[in-house]
Amino acid sequence: MKVYPIFLNDLAGRKCVVIGGNHEAARKVVDLLSCDASVTVITPAPSDSLIQLSKDGRVDWIDRKYRAGDLSQAFIVIVSEPHLEDVDAIWQEGNEERALINVMDDVPHCSFVAGSVVRQGQLTVSISTSGAAPALAVRLRQRLESMFDQEYASFLDVMGGLRETMATRFPDFEERRKCWYELVDSDILRLVGAGKSAEANQLLHDIVGEHLPMQFR
Repeated sequence: MKVYPIFLNDLAGRKCVVIGGNHEAARKVVDLLSCDASVTVITPAPSDSLIQLSKDGRVDWIDRKYRAGDLSQAFIVIVSEPHLEDVDAIWQEGNEERALINVMDDVPHCSFVAGSVVRQGQLTVSISTSGAAPALAVRLRQRLESMFDQEYASFLDVMGGLRETMATRFPDFEERRKCWYELVDSDILRLVGAGKSAEANQLLHDIVGEHLPMQFR
């Protein structure tokens, strides 16, 4: 299977349907909620965490199996339980709704596959084996988690806050791009990771200039 890697944005308020109540369903629900999606869970056997999310008003829980019409206006459909008897009907309705569909461990019924994800603040690294060996993707994720620590989140918070300043101070695109790479290739990340915020801020100022709206703490 050949996959085209992509990151979805602007999920806020979009209807996402998760069919199933196991651990994987709960994990997918939490990921979708973190993107402000509107999540509906369809299962007669939800996990304790899904029940709590429903009690908290964070998800709409339908206490039964899938029925035709459940996917109306859905943007994403995720089936967490393999070999579900209704998978063909889910696939057909999902396609009719032009939804993105993922049935776990069932590649023929997937219009997308979700990678194994490493998150550190605004840094998101997704790993996929194109459905060939998901367990390998998990092991690679575990290795990468030890590589990307909190300093990456701090670095990206500051860099995000500098975008307007950079555009103003360096209106020429090539000059601005050169400055971005100078920041990324500098020792700032190492200094932040070592707890040397003052030194990181001095280096930041040396590269970009004084009077910056954001700095490391």
